[in-house]
Amino acid sequence: MATPSLLLLLADGRFPAGAHAHSGGLEAAVAAGRVRDLASLEAFLAGRLATAGLVGAAFAAAAHRAAVAGFVGRSDALAQLDVELDARTASPTLRTVSRRQGRALLRAGRAVWPDAPFGDLPATSCGVHQPLVLGLLCAAAGLSRVETATIAAYGTLTGAASAGVRLLGLDPYRVQALLVGLADVCDGTAADAARAADDPPERLPAAAAPLADIHAEIHATWEVRLFAS
Repeated sequence: MATPSLLLLLADGRFPAGAHAHSGGLEAAVAAGRVRDLASLEAFLAGRLATAGLVGAAFAAAAHRAAVAGFVGRSDALAQLDVELDARTASPTLRTVSRRQGRALLRAGRAVWPDAPFGDLPATSCGVHQPLVLGLLCAAAGLSRVETATIAAYGTLTGAASAGVRLLGLDPYRVQALLVGLADVCDGTAADAARAADDPPERLPAAAAPLADIHAEIHATWEVRLFAS
């Protein structure tokens, strides 16, 4: 059984998976003038939670379900999840970012939990999407499906919130208060995602944010940027 410390460890932005180098699309949104202050940051985070947060949490929970089920077709199920998540990520840049973060998380996971069934992940030249690796990692740590979804949903908030402090010079105490205000929404999103994980991969959430996809492609063309995405 997992201890609370393991949940905190995997939810910590300092876990060596490269999350600290990404703004979750906030850098481009700030440059476009769409996020300017605390109020617009809150709206950005709420929108991110309802889209990328829900989708990522559902796929992480589905990967966790496949890992703990231990059924013969587990590797096929994970491969299908990878394909379905790819289809839900319209931006080529965001697909690359997700797989890059997946590789980093997998490297950390293999060092901490070497006996986890990472060999069941699909063998691709560019890596596997980060939520799928997270699902297997959380299963290896003994976390529940809801806890897995919570870590995934929470991660979509904290990286962008931290980036907001750096990009906009916001008061970090007020940004933390903002995150506290979104805690119930985050928990609700995680619960919805965990329930959705019982559905077949093709029926998992597909909430989209077209403007975030556009921003990601624009951001990728910048010669100088503070964050990788």
